[in-house]
Amino acid sequence: QVQLVESGGGLVQPGGSLRLSCAASGIFFGVYIMSWYRQAPGKQRELVATITEGYSTSYIDSVKGRFTISRDNVKNTVTLQMNSLKPEDTAVYYCNGNDYRHDYWGQGTQVTVSS
Repeated sequence: QVQLVESGGGLVQPGGSLRLSCAASGIFFGVYIMSWYRQAPGKQRELVATITEGYSTSYIDSVKGRFTISRDNVKNTVTLQMNSLKPEDTAVYYCNGNDYRHDYWGQGTQVTVSS
């Protein structure tokens, strides 16, 4: 049974930091492209950051320099370190794993940036 379980969301003030984690089980984690998506109320889900099986990373422009995605192929986890958070980063954040044949999603974790 495949599971992606996110943790680390919460309420933070503007300028603060949060660290999201996603623990994967039931997949051969090392061959998966892992990504973080987010969906704000009334908006479409958007791709935030990706890390390939070769550890290449990419980010949407709005988070470059503030967010960092990383992976641990021993612990089967992918992490999103979010710094200098802004109110517009408020959304439900989802972990995604894709190996070109399979596409798996976590249940999401809420991030709220507000004073």
